[in-house]
Amino acid sequence: MTTNPVHTAGNAVPPLDDELAGVLDDLAGVHPGIDLIRDGIRLLALDRHSPDKTQTLLATLAGSSDGTDILTALAHLIARLSTADTNPALRTLPLDRQKEAQRHGEQALFALTDPWLHQHASEASAAITGT
Repeated sequence: MTTNPVHTAGNAVPPLDDELAGVLDDLAGVHPGIDLIRDGIRLLALDRHSPDKTQTLLATLAGSSDGTDILTALAHLIARLSTADTNPALRTLPLDRQKEAQRHGEQALFALTDPWLHQHASEASAAITGT
């Protein structure tokens, strides 16, 4: 069995930087779904990837040209959670607050699905493949 020179101490995946680790720590315990997202982000950040897998991950996280990425899914989740029609918890609020929450959720959806916001992740992905 030969050793792969890429898997040396100098090529180890580094630990999380303080900023990412801090954000993940700050999000702990909000909801089991958020904890699963945190675990996924931590796994993605600390796992060893090939260039091809890295390219795919960048596109899948936020760089898809057709909106099939995690950022777009989060945008739609925000819109869903901020709308009384799709989140019964908001139905107990006064109508004006329901509408205000929905308006902001719709604005978040619009902003987070703006193609410009996805452009840099898409270009990072393309740079890996040289396209």
